[in-house]
Amino acid sequence: MLPDAPSQVLIASSIRPEIAEEASPASSSSRTDWTDAGVPELSFYPDRQDSAEAKAAKASDKKKKQGTPYPVDLDANGNPIPLEQQQPKRILGFMPNFRSVSAGTVPPKPSWGTNFKVASHQAFDYSSFLFLGITSLSAEGINSHPVLGKGVDGFWAYTWRGFLDKTDGTYLSAFALPSLLHEDTRYYGLGHGTIFRRSLYVISRQAVARTYSGRETPNIAGLGGKVLTQVVSRTYYPAGATDFGTLATKFGYSVMRDVAFTSIREFYPTIAAHYIRKHRQKMLQQAQP
Repeated sequence: MLPDAPSQVLIASSIRPEIAEEASPASSSSRTDWTDAGVPELSFYPDRQDSAEAKAAKASDKKKKQGTPYPVDLDANGNPIPLEQQQPKRILGFMPNFRSVSAGTVPPKPSWGTNFKVASHQAFDYSSFLFLGITSLSAEGINSHPVLGKGVDGFWAYTWRGFLDKTDGTYLSAFALPSLLHEDTRYYGLGHGTIFRRSLYVISRQAVARTYSGRETPNIAGLGGKVLTQVVSRTYYPAGATDFGTLATKFGYSVMRDVAFTSIREFYPTIAAHYIRKHRQKMLQQAQP
């Protein structure tokens, strides 16, 4: 699994053992001690230090650095998923990515319990409240629904209704309808191909989901959840904000937001892997004697 933010663990997972061997000649003594993870371990002890105290300290330091390795996604054959195809749980450390699947992996089938847990995690994640505040402030600023008013009262009117929109939509599209229809609405990353092809794939996922057996199927749960969200919203929006045109516009914005965020999910691992490899190469160069 791609960690949430660049770290030594992430760099370790991306370094192949053969690279480490090339960077550290076996015929000479070096200050670089390659660990099992492939990360150069820089020693603070003098070369050829034979004292028992130094050896004990080095062993203790190495033991502290060891621990449970960061879990790596595996494909159907048990092989590690390439770094540029691994989906993190959070993008850039804060954007929730709980409903994405790394390209090539075969995840466990969804269930009522797991769908509810994931939907709840996403609906009440701290980042969703940050996004809610931004969108509510923006809607109040451009006066999206004049009937809701302006100023502090208007901002509050947008905020609590936006929270209900977001929560209803999440539970309908990620929990209730997928569980009833046995549709897997998680995003399965493509992870390869041209930008154009991957972009078309991202857009197509708005209309295409998977069954629990892995076959592609119309995304009734995802699109149906968006439609039902607009229907339910008629109960708490004033009459001036519930006409067909307004609801259709909100539905369109919802689809466009999904496409935008899904594009980030698709391309983020590739971009992150590129910069991580550049950082890895820099580390290898600095580790050269």
